[in-house]
Amino acid sequence: MTVDVGQQVQSCEELLVGDQIEAWHNGKLFHRGKVIRTVADTDLFWILDERTGTRRLIDAEVLVVRRVPVPAAAAGLGASGADVKRAAGLPAQEARKPAAAGPHVPLFHAPTLAP
Repeated sequence: MTVDVGQQVQSCEELLVGDQIEAWHNGKLFHRGKVIRTVADTDLFWILDERTGTRRLIDAEVLVVRRVPVPAAAAGLGASGADVKRAAGLPAQEARKPAAAGPHVPLFHAPTLAP
């Protein structure tokens, strides 16, 4: 597998919710889908796998991740908010911010110890 260096993702900080990616390991395609959540601190992100329709946790340090270009015809029809913000030339941090900030829902809840 040859990965176009311009499309290869080095860290999940480069990804936005809505990006289409492929995750490769040892020259084999393991996962392909749309990014649904990123955690930059751990370099992990989740996709909605196209093949199975399930969420998959992707480790950008273990797999070769490449951004899949969206065809021009589809870009105008189903462009996500991230695509629109990226096209507007906003920095990655600005494009990553949600349009309407709702209540924060933590990904994991630590168990509490009752006294």
